[in-house]
Amino acid sequence: MEIMSPVGNFESLAAAIKAGADSVYFGVEELNMRTHGAKNFSLSEMKKLVETCKKNKVKTYLTVNTIIYGDDLKTMKRIIDAAKKNKIDAVIACDIAAIEYANSIKQEVHTSTQLNVSNFEAVKFFSKYSGAIVLARELSLKQIKEICDEIKKQKIKGPGGELVKVEIFCHGALCVSISGKCYMSLAQSNFSANRGKCLQPCRRKYKVIDEETGNELVIDNNYVMSPKDLCTIKFLDKILESGVSILKIEGRARPAEYVYTVTKVYKEAVQSVGENSFTEKKVKKWIGELETVYNRGFWHGGYYLGKQLGEWAGCSGSKATVRKIQLGKVVHYFGKKQVAHLDIQTNGIKKGDELLITGKKTGVVKIKVGEVYRDGVPAKGKVRGKDVTIFVEEKVRENDSIFLLENKD
Repeated sequence: MEIMSPVGNFESLAAAIKAGADSVYFGVEELNMRTHGAKNFSLSEMKKLVETCKKNKVKTYLTVNTIIYGDDLKTMKRIIDAAKKNKIDAVIACDIAAIEYANSIKQEVHTSTQLNVSNFEAVKFFSKYSGAIVLARELSLKQIKEICDEIKKQKIKGPGGELVKVEIFCHGALCVSISGKCYMSLAQSNFSANRGKCLQPCRRKYKVIDEETGNELVIDNNYVMSPKDLCTIKFLDKILESGVSILKIEGRARPAEYVYTVTKVYKEAVQSVGENSFTEKKVKKWIGELETVYNRGFWHGGYYLGKQLGEWAGCSGSKATVRKIQLGKVVHYFGKKQVAHLDIQTNGIKKGDELLITGKKTGVVKIKVGEVYRDGVPAKGKVRGKDVTIFVEEKVRENDSIFLLENKD
């Protein structure tokens, strides 16, 4: 079972690798579904990204998954050419022009969920062009299993000669629209969701008023177009039984600690299923961990269990149970002594605090602070300034960011 993690920068890439991701997906510059809200990589950074992943035996998937207009064709070809040159494992695409061009230069393709592939015949058709099919998010597990069974039965193979793989989303944000085909942002602000520029007007509060009478409809949630995030951890064993090959985590615009935590949890859960140690106690623990990072509340089951969309976020931001407060930067790390020299610019730290340290090479490091030293002397109470040192077993690096983690309650 392949766990695919979202990465928007080198910090989240390091976090994904550290958490055990089998593959990562990312965008470069333009023509991907996260050009608004995610940093993305530059074409010049692709080589370094691929080298880092190959060193860690992690597959790379490049998203070129927007609608392609005529004046985008040169850019699309330039990006896919770069993918081929840098030996990207596959490009993820939905526009036929991008799929056709990738095939013409023998660059492997995975079809995007934007194609809304919902039945075996569609899988059979796209298998001529793609080695992996991302199914529509609106399918039930029964429908997914039927498709997977039929692929094996009819031995449907992709261009590379192997059986077509089925990929589904296992965790993260859901769109109120079918397969994300929403035009609300385009209609309101001229920023197209299908071009990766969604401003997410659906995530705001709305009142529903009858214009003729002026009566306001009674609704139980003002966020009537903002669904909770998908969470499949409770029934992951059933998902694995369906025959899917790749579990995809949503969240290329999310911070490194989100990528690390969600990847780690699903990796552990998949291993537990394989070891026959998947228990309710573990599930409860995993959900608690998932709740500490960005989420809009969880829809446990989603369409996969045959439910109708109807569980709404109830807020415009995150419901994470833990908040992070930026404190400062790492000045230096003394590896032999496992001591980190810190510049604490705000708030201050004290013994017993939970810290999060993130960086491009470090990824994510979480620690509980032991003794705190100021100018080499044990300090009392909160300490801030440029001469703070603490013990950190795991290597951190110069200019890594330091955050204080606090429970919201």
